[in-house]
Amino acid sequence: MRLVAGIDSSTQSVKVVIRDAQSGDLIREARGSHPDGTEVDPRHWWDALQKTLKDVGGLSDVEAISVGGQQHGLVALDGDGEVIRPALLWNDTRSAKQAEEINKEVGGNQKIADATGSVLVAAFTASKVRWVADNEPENAKRIAAIALPHDWVSWKLQEKNDLNLLFTDRSEASGTGYFNPVTSQYDRSILAKALGSDRDVILPRIVAGNEFGGQTPSGVKIGAGAGDNAAAAFGLQAKPGDVIVSLGTSGTAFSVSATPTHDGSAAVAGFADVSGIYLPLVCTLNAARILDAATHILNVSFDRLSDLALSAPAGANGLSLLPYFEGERTPNRPDATGVLGGMKLENSNPECIARAMIEGMLCGLVDAVDSLTQLGVAVNRILLIGGAAKNPAVSQIASALFGREVLVPPAGEYVANGAARQAAWALLGDQPTWNLGEVTHIQSKPTPEVMDHYRALRDRTQGW
Repeated sequence: MRLVAGIDSSTQSVKVVIRDAQSGDLIREARGSHPDGTEVDPRHWWDALQKTLKDVGGLSDVEAISVGGQQHGLVALDGDGEVIRPALLWNDTRSAKQAEEINKEVGGNQKIADATGSVLVAAFTASKVRWVADNEPENAKRIAAIALPHDWVSWKLQEKNDLNLLFTDRSEASGTGYFNPVTSQYDRSILAKALGSDRDVILPRIVAGNEFGGQTPSGVKIGAGAGDNAAAAFGLQAKPGDVIVSLGTSGTAFSVSATPTHDGSAAVAGFADVSGIYLPLVCTLNAARILDAATHILNVSFDRLSDLALSAPAGANGLSLLPYFEGERTPNRPDATGVLGGMKLENSNPECIARAMIEGMLCGLVDAVDSLTQLGVAVNRILLIGGAAKNPAVSQIASALFGREVLVPPAGEYVANGAARQAAWALLGDQPTWNLGEVTHIQSKPTPEVMDHYRALRDRTQGW
């Protein structure tokens, strides 16, 4: 038996799975916590990983490892490889103005979408580089290398303080805002606009999804790694026509696609995938935490929240939620707040509030899938994953809002599994086919009127 390990270094936690490279059988797993916030000292990720690797039994019997990680974040390093300032994470919206400035300087939204696949928003690395240059010029002058979270973890695993050993893959690089996923080349002219200088800064070299980028001191080979959504798609063994709706800290809808997208409207980001093609993606900032908020507001458990929501009628008797609790990325409203609209006596009860909270969280993702289809992305199947997908009300309401069957794979660490499968691909030379387990099929009666009410509230509050 040849073993591989996959790491998911996410916003809230780190997960490690060790699997049989050929069959995918789970051998052991462990997880640890990350600190909360929108900026974090990367050393916390490293400390949590070291503890989690110890808890999982170490890597002495593992041949290869790969890292899936939260996308976009900025890890700025000086010439000695030291972290200059806490990493700015994807969900830090303070760089929204800088994103708009870069888009304009490149020539407008369509021009930058043509160059990078995406219109920049606050989440993108380039926007955060520009924010540092504008607000912390002394820190900006010290930047010798720029890494993303997964790049930095893969680099640290080598335990050599050489910036030239930094590496990444196309999926992660395509979230920087200064990389072209079609040519697989960095666009340093955009980086220069972000940095305010055309001085030479080390960027991670691009490693193919089926190649190794380095190795640990003990000889464990390190795969290219991937962004979290790309890793999840690879873990699910998604094919063109599969749309994955992931309900984690953020909500995402993405699809493996044979052709790239260049959406000047900024709704769809034109990312790359693990396998060598593309991953058009729509991201919302607010997903599972909406359920957290609902349990706190109603003072109930997640199971009780589900029961309450399913006992209310579709549309919650006219109550609608815009779930912009932490601003929003799609639509691009970084300063927005949540709105609970349509309140009246007949919906001022726990059941309707629970239903409205879940419907509001999901309505933004229905819009996300619509944005994909408008660009010609095929939607043959919708797969629902992430922690919130485990909630029975979520999957049933999702099917009603999408107006079609949704598939719910067994609960699992799909980002970590995708990273492990990627390590196996590099190790074995071919993509292994792993058994995902039994997939649940959910078919509910369509409720298009709920989307109508949601969109009316969304449009009415534009500019708030």
